Amino acid sequence: MAKETFPIELIVEILSWLPVKPLIRFRCVSKTWKSLIFHPIMVKLHLQRSSKNPHVLLTFEDNNRNNDNCYSFAATCSIRRLLENPSSTVEDGCYQFNDKNHFVVGVCNGLVCLLNSLDRDDYEEYWVRFWNPATRTMFEDSPRLSLHWRKYKTGRNDWVCGYPRCGFGYDGLSDTYKVVIILSNVKLQRTEVRVHCVGDTRWRKTLTCPVFPFMEQLDGKFVGGTVNWLALHMSSSYYRWEDVNVNEIVIFSYDLNTQTYKYLLLPDGLSEVPHVEPILGVLKGCMCLSHEHRRTHFVVWQMMDFGVEKSWTQLLNVSYQHLQVHDFPSCPMIPLCMTENNDLFLLANNEGEEFVVYNRKDNRVQCTEGFKNGKFSFFSYDYVQSLVFPYPN
Repeated sequence: MAKETFPIELIVEILSWLPVKPLIRFRCVSKTWKSLIFHPIMVKLHLQRSSKNPHVLLTFEDNNRNNDNCYSFAATCSIRRLLENPSSTVEDGCYQFNDKNHFVVGVCNGLVCLLNSLDRDDYEEYWVRFWNPATRTMFEDSPRLSLHWRKYKTGRNDWVCGYPRCGFGYDGLSDTYKVVIILSNVKLQRTEVRVHCVGDTRWRKTLTCPVFPFMEQLDGKFVGGTVNWLALHMSSSYYRWEDVNVNEIVIFSYDLNTQTYKYLLLPDGLSEVPHVEPILGVLKGCMCLSHEHRRTHFVVWQMMDFGVEKSWTQLLNVSYQHLQVHDFPSCPMIPLCMTENNDLFLLANNEGEEFVVYNRKDNRVQCTEGFKNGKFSFFSYDYVQSLVFPYPN
């Protein structure tokens, strides 16, 4: 038998280079192989090597459906195939969540974190679950976090946060996956951070700071051991976008390991407030910022060295006319992915219901393609196919 002929170390070395799909089949060879394939050392080695074959996970909702029946979808896609044929690639890899309340809050090491909620009489319950699309595993729910709403109850649990800001990431120093929820208590003028460490039995309060407004984007972006949201550096709970000063727009960056936060400044080249709120994202592991400029141009910045504000680099500054977008969109276009050399971009014009493949090197639109089977809102996350499971051994 193979185990008598080859050393275990050699078997692990060979298996670690294989895609997830055959590995899932090989676990049926024997109990030894099953144990070997899901051993933490094998899982980490396979993850390191899978990162050399990057994918993206696209999330989207059908905006044509009634809100009471609006289900979320996700698709894991090869960047190469996505750039060649966007609509068909998304359709081929599409997965519909059975629960209409699922909201993707983050993707890390091949794990997708899903936030769910339940409306009770005088409070709202939140919890998360984890999904590995490659192994087709949906893991058990986290403990629940109960929040009492102001219109039902006043006092210390008087949270006014709408749908909470939530993020997901990995703390490499403690080898722990963590989920972060941001809560704002207007009455007490404070912002609280609650964290669920995967495998723990409850949510823990890790940080309290003065209250300030977060911008509309709900999902925090995981980069460099931190989770990040766009916010306004002002001593207020609410804001009107038309009254915002450009110097007030910052990135609130929460460190998963130290449980501290800091503000990061936006690019110096962002000299005036966009007409619509910008969007924070991640491209190839780097923080990116997308916004419109004077209703005529679409601009994308990338922070090449995370935390170093001077490392913001402008990736795109192209007119809507050149992108063949004929009406100014009321929501920003979304950069979904780009090639390794940054020459080819896939953009989602959610309002115009189309994908745009833009060749930056040649400064031309390579193709446009309409969304299939509905009016969708697309967002993207860096993704690798992995064997990772969220819970500690």
